[in-house]
Amino acid sequence: MSLTFHWFLPTNGDSRHVVGGGHGTPVTAAGGDRPPAVRYLAQIARAAEDVGFTGVLTPTGAWCEDAWLTTAMVSQHTERLKFLVAFRPGFVSPTLAAQMAATYQRQTGGRLLLNVVTGGESQEQRAYGDFLDKDARYARTGEFLEIVRRLWDGRTVDLDGDHLRVEQARLTRLPDPVPEVYFGGSSPAAGQVAARHADVYLTWGEPPAQVAEKIAWIRKLAAEQGRTLRFGIRLHVITRDTSEAAWAEADRLLAGFDPETVRSVQEGLRRSESEGQRRMLELHGGGRDGLEIHPNLWAGIGLVRGGAGTALVGSHAEVAERIREYQALGIDEFVLSGYPHLEEAYWFGEGVLPRLAEAGLWTHPAGPAGPAPATEIPFAGGAR
Repeated sequence: MSLTFHWFLPTNGDSRHVVGGGHGTPVTAAGGDRPPAVRYLAQIARAAEDVGFTGVLTPTGAWCEDAWLTTAMVSQHTERLKFLVAFRPGFVSPTLAAQMAATYQRQTGGRLLLNVVTGGESQEQRAYGDFLDKDARYARTGEFLEIVRRLWDGRTVDLDGDHLRVEQARLTRLPDPVPEVYFGGSSPAAGQVAARHADVYLTWGEPPAQVAEKIAWIRKLAAEQGRTLRFGIRLHVITRDTSEAAWAEADRLLAGFDPETVRSVQEGLRRSESEGQRRMLELHGGGRDGLEIHPNLWAGIGLVRGGAGTALVGSHAEVAERIREYQALGIDEFVLSGYPHLEEAYWFGEGVLPRLAEAGLWTHPAGPAGPAPATEIPFAGGAR
């Protein structure tokens, strides 16, 4: 089976430096270098579509533009690309969300994927009027997905749960196809929801041994529910023609991290309720030393950014080899990003994907007639 690759739409802004934000931390000043206008985001989306990404992840939260509205607009500038829309189930009714997804499928030709984000930070949740604690939020997410799944099956739903209640809920028009549900989380409560409702379980980019443990954990929980899931991983990427050039770029990014910004961001992230965020913090400990935590796996991004904090760094061949290492564990899908997102989409798409294609691990989603790789990487600057 061909591996699946998704890129990222930086709806919090883009830059040649790392743009922070997420899990209670503010967007860093670099987010203003390239504001998240539809015109620029469409450039990234078209580049991702051309080089062979299947879809693009769009985040959710107070620190970025709304994912539903933004991707609906950007979708009109692309033809094949799917949109992995992150949303929080506590902020909208399940019946309305199911209806929105059905409308999205009709208006885009079936290009919606859903990344369900329960919400790890109570402070941010309360700003939106959600006062449940973390475990209760996961319980509500389970009820939410139960309702949505039944509605997408064409059933009339009556459910009186601990957190949600609907009567005679029904969709007049069903989504075609039914959107796949992507879900992540490292806590016991998250694992139970993933096992019952997810199509794809996502993990942040931990070292392979830790990822293998997560996969085994979720597989066991899913098997108890009589289900099987696919697995994906969320990583940044810095790939160049040589390993030296890639690590020089990582060093350039690291040199741009203001010590006070690092201190402030790390202080905020240590207050996070997210188990996944805690695991990210443990990878670097807030310091600048020992950031290569596994061959070609760099934890530097997490010094100034919440959420996904690790990057694959190396030559195209080295990055391809690390992808094969994760694939051997059971990872089928890779959700990637890099700064700036326009240029890095080309570096990866024209440097790594052809190597994976030669190894028989990937085929262009558009098929043999898909766009041919360009001979040069536009905008990348410097030596190839």
